[in-house]
This record gives sequence, C-alpha cells and structure tokens, in this order.
Amino acid sequence: MSGFLTTHVLDTAQGRPANGMTIDLYRIEGEQRTHLKTVTTNDDGRTDAQILPEAEFEIGTYELVFHAGDYLDRIGTPPEEPRFLDVIPLRFGMSQAQHYHVPLLLSPFGYSTYRGS
Repeated sequence: MSGFLTTHVLDTAQGRPANGMTIDLYRIEGEQRTHLKTVTTNDDGRTDAQILPEAEFEIGTYELVFHAGDYLDRIGTPPEEPRFLDVIPLRFGMSQAQHYHVPLLLSPFGYSTYRGS
C-alpha cells in the first residue's frame, strides 16, 4: 500500500463539520518550507480529494495550515482583535507509506488533533 494524506475539520463549538475552511499543505525540508497546494473543506468538513494522493506521497515532514480565523469570521463567530486562534499550523512527520489522517477539532478558543485512521 502506498501512502496518502487526508484531513477532516470539525467545529466542536457548533457541533458540525467546518465547511469552507481553507487549508495549505507545505513540505518541510530543513529550514525550507515549500507550498504544495491549497484545498478547501466541503460540507462534510473533508476535502473532495486526498490532500496528498498516492502519486505525490513522499515520506517526510509536512505542515497543514488551517485558516481558522477566516472560517470563524465567515460563520459569524463574534470577532476579537486579534482573534485568539487565527492560523493553525500543524507540523507532522510521515515515516511510512501508509494512510495518514490528520483531523482538526476546532472551537474559537481551542483545538486538538491526532493521527486518525
């Protein structure tokens, strides 16, 4: 089995998937950070396709950057200046050719993640 990367964003404050959130994917090599793509979550809080499909998968260090502040603004969460959570970078390693699922559980004042399946 070759590896691939997926995500799922859940808005725990609203109790629903976080649709319309922009996510950037970067590959990290030493001090170099290379932007690979930008995706947006669908109505289920997932992306329509794998973020990093089999054909593009490489073992290494990556970063998903979730644009939470823009999402919170769009759904009408009362604004703060500056927002407590705005841009959420998650840096992680993929050491085997497997399915890596990196979800984000989000509220305006906290988030968590884990390696899902």
